Amino acid sequence: MNLEEWFDVASDIGVDGVEFYWGITPDDDPAELEYLRSAAADRGLSIPMMCYSPDFTNPDPETRREEVEREKRAIESTARLGGSYCRVLSGQRRPDVSREEGLAWVSDCIEELLPHAAAYEVTLVLENHYKDDYWEHPEFAQQMDLFLDLLDRVDESAWFGVNYDPSNAIIAGDDPLELLEAVADRVATMHASDRYLEGGTMEDLREMEAEGGRGYADILQHGVVGEGMIDYDAVFSILADAGFDGWISIEDGYDAEKGKDHLDRSARFLREKMAEHGLA
Repeated sequence: MNLEEWFDVASDIGVDGVEFYWGITPDDDPAELEYLRSAAADRGLSIPMMCYSPDFTNPDPETRREEVEREKRAIESTARLGGSYCRVLSGQRRPDVSREEGLAWVSDCIEELLPHAAAYEVTLVLENHYKDDYWEHPEFAQQMDLFLDLLDRVDESAWFGVNYDPSNAIIAGDDPLELLEAVADRVATMHASDRYLEGGTMEDLREMEAEGGRGYADILQHGVVGEGMIDYDAVFSILADAGFDGWISIEDGYDAEKGKDHLDRSARFLREKMAEHGLA
């Protein structure tokens, strides 16, 4: 579907906004960005967030410099769309990059971006991520201990926070509630997701990751939010106690035939749970 058809679906299921992904963003056309912002607003929608995937663990300094400049463009496009949040990641978990090298490179890149984010009034949100569709390797800071270490390496800023994804923690082998407790006061946005494995096990997934290859393994699937592995009552209770009042994005898969029905079920579940916990 085109973007305006997507806006129509979002309007029909009654959500408040749509999160953009960089792959669908016409960043080289300011007029088109303004048009999309207006088209969303005409349907009662905002565009609060940009899902961007920088790769700051490349050993080549010039490539990392290019990655920083590309994220700056993502920040600018986010602002043009009326958004306030742009995702930032660490990069790929390359076998030849050590923990200390990766932490130093990634924290330097993020700190370089913060003045640019502040100038455009866009908050960078670091996600406990799994893997971008175009990556060969999973996230460098996928595991909780490394993710928390990276957070500590970056100077605290009003323009830097966390995008929390509970199911990504499970894929990393971590307890999603333990991770949330550790970062609750820094969560600015959230990806509400509920994954499941189809035709394989976690051990199979680890073997597939070791073999490399672009994108997600076929056995890893998104499901309808609230119908999978995540205890959303516990998640929302922790967020409510922390005073969270940010955006929550629905993540529930790529199947266009099932898409609208799944989105509607996910949206109804999230609205009910958010209301129960005083987050609506």
